[in-house]
Amino acid sequence: MRSKTTILKNLERRELIVERTVAIAVKLAWEGWTKPKHITRWWGPKRWTTTVYEMDVRQGGVWRYSLKSDDNSGEEAFCRAIYEEVEAPHKLVYTDSFADSNWDIVSDSEMFTTVLFEEGIEGTRISIVTRFATSEQLDNAEALGMIEGFTDAYDRLEEYLETLTGGAMDTVISKDGTKIAYNKQGNGPALILVSSAAADHQDAAQLAEQLTAHFTVYNYDRRGRGNSTDTATYDVEREMEDIEALIEIAGGQASLFGSSSGAVLALETANLLGDRVTTLYLYEPPFIVNDSREPVPVDYVQQLNSLTEAGKRTEAVEYFATEALGIPGEYIGYMKADPSWNKMEALAHTLAYDGMIMGTTQSGKPLPTDRWVVNAPTLIMTGENSEPLFHDAASALVKLLPKAAIHTLAGQDHSAVISAPEVVTKAVVDFELQG
Repeated sequence: MRSKTTILKNLERRELIVERTVAIAVKLAWEGWTKPKHITRWWGPKRWTTTVYEMDVRQGGVWRYSLKSDDNSGEEAFCRAIYEEVEAPHKLVYTDSFADSNWDIVSDSEMFTTVLFEEGIEGTRISIVTRFATSEQLDNAEALGMIEGFTDAYDRLEEYLETLTGGAMDTVISKDGTKIAYNKQGNGPALILVSSAAADHQDAAQLAEQLTAHFTVYNYDRRGRGNSTDTATYDVEREMEDIEALIEIAGGQASLFGSSSGAVLALETANLLGDRVTTLYLYEPPFIVNDSREPVPVDYVQQLNSLTEAGKRTEAVEYFATEALGIPGEYIGYMKADPSWNKMEALAHTLAYDGMIMGTTQSGKPLPTDRWVVNAPTLIMTGENSEPLFHDAASALVKLLPKAAIHTLAGQDHSAVISAPEVVTKAVVDFELQG
């Protein structure tokens, strides 16, 4: 079922306002409006195809596109817009005009458009405010179907988002009002999957499927990702409250499975919630406890925030890959050629979240001995082929948790959650049966 579109007219200002709330975080909604790869999939009325010839999203930048009917009539409209204001991720202002096939502006076709993105509990409210030069232009635009066209575009946007996020999801509201989206599947004791940096619920979808024979699996989008919303000021405790909200709907107790930095978030949550977390499954928490590799820079989170606030998402992912993942710069080009790079860019604003979760535990110093008081049975998993830092981290952590054990997955590396879900599942189930 599609969300309701709200239509408002301000005759005094000659404005047409078309609004809808879509179930998506504001930063991903912004990406949908400012990246050609996204906007070509949904912009325009149904049965029309959008082609983007140029999209330079900055003040003074130009957006050239066409809308062509799919009914073989050959009808095609060319449009040329100039961006007046760009305030990511909340406001776009541009002057839009019809053009001929040579991109010369058609006289008296100018429209002044403001697009506003406002995040709320139900998702992001997108408001398209179009101001016309004359009342006659407003009347003509309405008569020619502009309202229907915008409504169609919103429908197409929601349909497209479903392809990105894996379809409709259930939701729960966290303590601060943030909407957390999740999929529930399977039978058995509750198990919540906590994703790693630059990942959402889709990355663990195959693992969730494998686990459903033994658990009731809650596979969710962490705040700011996929179908979950976000808050303006991030705090690690809010993420723990998100998991707590999921535990409540799961019956008051659940096991947690976390991967990489998600494993550390799961550990921190178990430390906070005590016996409401029944078992911990941690896959390669990325602690840096010695000189096995260079530590993460002290100003790592600050640098990530600076890059994303400046709209430099590509640079933020590059910084994450080199400084947090330790990937040599010469390999970044190969990473960019992989489709997963686009997804990491869309989630770039959340990379600092995981940096805050890790805190000082990637400084090359021993783990603090008084940080975690966790009595839940804990399985710490590593891949046989993973870098030494993960094995060293597991060895350091197991000494601090009274009911922890290490298990090495033969032939696996840091990507096992995605590349070998059946192997990870067997380790989890075996540990559960032993308990």
